[in-house]
Amino acid sequence: MSKRAALYARYSSDLQTDRSIEDQLNLCRSYAVKQGHDIVAEFHDHAKSGASIMGRDALLGMMDAARDGAFDVLVVEALDRISRDQEDLAGIFKRLTHEGVEICAVHDGRADIIQIGIRGLVGALFLQDLAHKVRRGLAGVVRDGRNAGGKAYGYKPVLGKPGELEIVEAEAEVVRRIYEEYAAGAPPRDIAGRLNRDGIVAPRGNDWQASTINGNMKRFNGILQNPIYDGRIIWNRVSMVKDPDTGRRISRPNPESAWQEVPAPHLRIVPAELFQAVVELKSHYRPFSKTMKRNPKRLLSGLLRCGACGGGMSIHGKMGRVTRIKCTKATEARTCGNRRPYVLEDIEAGVISGLQQRLSDRRSVEYYVTVYNAEQQRLSAGDGAEREKAAQRLAAVNKSFQRAADLAIDGVLSADEAKVRLDELRVERAEIEKKLETMPEPPNVIQLKPALINRYLRIVETLAASLRGNDELTDDIKATVRELISKVTVYPTSSGQPPEIEVEGFLSKFVEDAPEQNLKIRGGVMVAGSGLEPPTPGL
Repeated sequence: MSKRAALYARYSSDLQTDRSIEDQLNLCRSYAVKQGHDIVAEFHDHAKSGASIMGRDALLGMMDAARDGAFDVLVVEALDRISRDQEDLAGIFKRLTHEGVEICAVHDGRADIIQIGIRGLVGALFLQDLAHKVRRGLAGVVRDGRNAGGKAYGYKPVLGKPGELEIVEAEAEVVRRIYEEYAAGAPPRDIAGRLNRDGIVAPRGNDWQASTINGNMKRFNGILQNPIYDGRIIWNRVSMVKDPDTGRRISRPNPESAWQEVPAPHLRIVPAELFQAVVELKSHYRPFSKTMKRNPKRLLSGLLRCGACGGGMSIHGKMGRVTRIKCTKATEARTCGNRRPYVLEDIEAGVISGLQQRLSDRRSVEYYVTVYNAEQQRLSAGDGAEREKAAQRLAAVNKSFQRAADLAIDGVLSADEAKVRLDELRVERAEIEKKLETMPEPPNVIQLKPALINRYLRIVETLAASLRGNDELTDDIKATVRELISKVTVYPTSSGQPPEIEVEGFLSKFVEDAPEQNLKIRGGVMVAGSGLEPPTPGL
């Protein structure tokens, strides 16, 4: 009996063409036909690295189809098309094997645990070797006085001459302006504010920020620390590594002994005297930065938003036990008019008070559970009967399919008769399944978790007592309360009035089997968050 086969193809670089995909699929098709398989699906990822499964939608779609029992065999040109990472390749093999799916490579045949181990090791070694060769090539580019990659503000690549840069005079004028204003004593925040006020486009096309100008002292980046403006190319200041959990590339500073520097006088934008004056100014502050530590993580760190512009809020000063926060866009980019400072301790106390009030009043949460269930029932009422009818018909088709297959096996139906009947049922089954995919799922009725509400209420009460007594908050208490909160927005009010605070929290923490639904507390009144009830256009 023939098996259902799915094909998968992938190529790594956008320097390659889609022809590579078609060539791989043609090879896999020929192999599947020779093995007597029925090809039921094809998956392909374009310009996706085999170093990670992140971002490879076709591969993830193939895994979903395997879990749904859509095919019995996965055919690939070679195992490294699936992954070059040992962990990922072994994990995919393990999961497909669990679903009863074989992996067959055109050149190696059916994969087993030994092949997976060897091919995973070879793939990992290939990636490591490739990385070494790329770095060796980039080092040669730098030795030739060319740019090894990365576009610096003030320059553009020379067409037809890889690695060569030329100065963009309009941007170079902005760079010199930044250096001159900083040397004259202007802080980066003021410089960024004036650039935004004058309508000058930032390097990434958004607003200028103080960090864009000042950079990071450990990484030696930013406008004021880029040696290319001094006519020097320094390469290998950072290494790029891929996070195994997210697949994202992140940079890590290299020791200064690993840097490679070559002179590039033709790329100088800032006069040597001015550049040196800025270096000396920054070195004056650098010793202090080594002793400065970030404030301990606060209860609302990373959750605070400005109600005027939606930007983040950060600490703007501290006096004794009073910590003041401001809109980051107002202080860094000067693009927000809300420059009013707020006392962080007051906002924290207000958030805790609101949570304590809402959690202790279960009627509020019960009301929203009731509203949610009623609204879900209303939205699905028109589709419920139709979905049930389709599901019943699908069950009947599957039963008829099995009965026809049994009759063919018993010889009651001829091969031709069975093929016609089974093909008809396959078409009808596919149509019903496609229809069911587009129909909404039946409503999920959710129930309260009283024990969880009691638990969080106890923690919030402990937190409130700690805030009143100025006690140090434990990491466990902060982490637990932060599970409830997704965002805290501080809205400006008229002078002399306290700010209006809106707290968005996750209703799903209190109910059984609920999606992430939001619960908001604003101005002392709880309102439905996005998703809790249907959004109304224009509101």
